[in-house]
Amino acid sequence: MDRNRWIVFGVIVAVVFGLLFLNKKSNDVNVESQDPNKVNINPKDGVIGDHIFGTDSKKVVLFEYGDYQCPGCGAAYPKLKAVSEHYKDQLSFIFRNFPLTSIHPNALAAASAAEAAGLQDKFWEYHNKLYENQNDWSGSDITERTDFFVKYAKEVGIKDVDKFKKDMETPKVSQKIRTDQALGRKVGVQATPTIILDGKTLQTSQFNTQKDLENVIRDAIKKSGQTLPEPIAETDSSS
Repeated sequence: MDRNRWIVFGVIVAVVFGLLFLNKKSNDVNVESQDPNKVNINPKDGVIGDHIFGTDSKKVVLFEYGDYQCPGCGAAYPKLKAVSEHYKDQLSFIFRNFPLTSIHPNALAAASAAEAAGLQDKFWEYHNKLYENQNDWSGSDITERTDFFVKYAKEVGIKDVDKFKKDMETPKVSQKIRTDQALGRKVGVQATPTIILDGKTLQTSQFNTQKDLENVIRDAIKKSGQTLPEPIAETDSSS
């Protein structure tokens, strides 16, 4: 009997580990053929591509790997928003999802909500809404956060709220987030925000203030051969 029990136990363990392995493989996203520093706005097979704010010339490209629940990302948000808006004719700004689910339990749901909003052409409006209201929804439970996310969907003008809620749970949205994460890991992202300008990861000191970030952006625009607009007025800068 004892021997039979051990055999049964061994079989169960093998099955469990096999299922875990298969589940892991099914969740893997293969990005070996993708260049993380290139913008992908027209992927095949209905996959959600990068969301680009500003010019589509891609002469100067700024990537942020961010987590909507991350306080550091929340602090970086107004600086990135001000700079990307001011230099929208010279700069391509792309936000990629990198939710740190082990420490931010609502980050993945927030990313899903933003991507679902993107399916109704409201990605950037929703992205902004999440960061501008981060303190409100970050500590909420599952029911509360859903209420917040639906409320924000209505506020940014999403017409089909039922579709928005369904899209949050779709494989298409999940794949977009997992692809972003895989691309981030490929370039060594470990923390958020990670900001990459023209293939080079910025040090924190380079975006510590809005002026620091603007100076780096202006240097890149100048090197690209584009005409530099006037700097952001000092009264508009945040320190």
